[in-house]
Amino acid sequence: MEDIEDLLVGGGAAPPGFRLPITAAVGINPMKKKKNNKLEPSSLLQNSSTHQVPGTQTIFLKTFGCSHNQSDSEYMAGQLSSFGYAISDNAEGADLWLINTCTVKSPSQSAMDTLISKCKSAKKPLVVAGCVPQGSRDLKELEGVSIVGVQQIDRVVEVVEETLKGHEVRLLNRKTLPSLDLPKVRKNKFVEILPINVGCLGACTYCKTKHARGHLGSYTVDSLVGRVKSVVDDGVKEIWLSSEDTGAYGRDIGVNLPILLNAIVGALPSNGSTMLRIGMTNPPYILEHLKEIAEILRHPCVYSFLHVPVQSGSDAILTAMKREYTAGEFRKVVDTLTQLVPGMQIATDIICGFPGETDEDFAQTVDLIKEYKFSQVHISQFYPRPGTPAARMKKVASNIVKKRSRELTSVFESFTPYNGMEGNMERIWITDIATDEIHLVGHTKGYVQVLVVGPESLLGSSAIVKITSVGRWSVFGDVIKILDESQGVVKKDTSNKENCSPSTSPGFDQEDACACSEAKPESCACGSNGCDIAAIANDSYPEAQKAQNIPSLLSRRKLSLTTVETEDNGNQKVAMSKMQHRDWGVVDKLLVGGIFMSLLTMVALILYVGF
Repeated sequence: MEDIEDLLVGGGAAPPGFRLPITAAVGINPMKKKKNNKLEPSSLLQNSSTHQVPGTQTIFLKTFGCSHNQSDSEYMAGQLSSFGYAISDNAEGADLWLINTCTVKSPSQSAMDTLISKCKSAKKPLVVAGCVPQGSRDLKELEGVSIVGVQQIDRVVEVVEETLKGHEVRLLNRKTLPSLDLPKVRKNKFVEILPINVGCLGACTYCKTKHARGHLGSYTVDSLVGRVKSVVDDGVKEIWLSSEDTGAYGRDIGVNLPILLNAIVGALPSNGSTMLRIGMTNPPYILEHLKEIAEILRHPCVYSFLHVPVQSGSDAILTAMKREYTAGEFRKVVDTLTQLVPGMQIATDIICGFPGETDEDFAQTVDLIKEYKFSQVHISQFYPRPGTPAARMKKVASNIVKKRSRELTSVFESFTPYNGMEGNMERIWITDIATDEIHLVGHTKGYVQVLVVGPESLLGSSAIVKITSVGRWSVFGDVIKILDESQGVVKKDTSNKENCSPSTSPGFDQEDACACSEAKPESCACGSNGCDIAAIANDSYPEAQKAQNIPSLLSRRKLSLTTVETEDNGNQKVAMSKMQHRDWGVVDKLLVGGIFMSLLTMVALILYVGF
């Protein structure tokens, strides 16, 4: 079936978030079978009956892939919710399934295929979104399925409504980017995933994403800064810049990444209550801006963390991949940033077994990882993606690919990236709940994951913690001070003074480190450049952790009243304080009042009986 283009009344476009009458906005194709059992579109329908009122149904939403996909799903959920639809994690009880797909790796697409088959077996209405239908629209699995393209997410309500009526709708082509101001339901209300551009400038021989996301298309600086100001007002505490290649931002509209980053940092609260995390960037497009980017990464409101994929330590393989840089240029990026940014942490990616990779090529990759001891490495086996040049290259034997992947994983897991942090004082930003439903999740300025125990009221706050123990994928800490968001200062001490220690991580400003003093809050007031109390960590964000995958804030846990015991370094158990001092609430006052009245009543009864 051909793609259905936008059919707008009078030829004009609808404003963001506005829904045109369905007969004008979307072409609808009721499907009928021919003798050859193939589906064909018939003429467009002007009216269609429905057994249910639109906007009253439940939608099961499943997302595969990167943070950009997650942001797209949040935008789609926001629009559907604003029109009355309920978004659910329960597939069985949903009236329609909406699957947002990823085409980067074969396993992701296989999982999508399985889910589509389950949906069809359950005879549920189905809408497929994301990179798979956009990049491979003729897949057999997508026959008879409604589709929303990556640049058509602002039309998801229309597609869902028509699909529920039994129609197949396909929206794939568009020339403009979706608005950033669409309704949004965040998976984590404290984290905004902000797409700054779509597509890329590269031509990697193994990558299918460009087939879906297309050539580079950047949002304007003003629109992105406006979105930042809006989400900060909404209470967001972390902003993740997302794209297929952050470093390429703006090259299509006459600006560059440093211009954008400086503008965004200028819009963030000066007290450091909201932090910026810069997304994945390939080496070619930041080489000319390393000093400017390093200056931004030093800013108190920006995490000292960057994801820079290398993919291979061999120049021969990088050339075959068309990565447009050498291993030496990657080293220049790492060396420059780590030299100019105290506590700088860099994550990277590796593909094992790319076509033509020899033992010598692989050895160069292992040497690169050993040289820098990255605390976060995404290790993937090569999967040929249909339609890419690499899919036609001579493959390395699968048993060799698996062996190399295991070897590199073993090398990476031999590192102990968090040793030396124990006893350090760190500033963290707390934004989530761990899967153990006991700890809260915070991050240092170097984006090291710190697990602390405390009430859920700490979510969205910044705190000074003392690192008590370290693990392979994260560290544990005790909350020493909670920082006052309104002033960027430290609140009154609520913990034991013996927890305070002069041992701090490199970069911790002793003049501003009032977490262990009884000085008045004014002594910690931040200047115009923000509060420089952040402790800069020596270790990177362990995004590849296997033990602590972070759920959405929809999950909840019960807190004990005082302490909880956790395993620490073997069998030793350490009791950590869970509850901070809190002011008397309305319930507390009512309870005390009730007790007082009960005592008065008892006294009155005793006196009455005695009389």
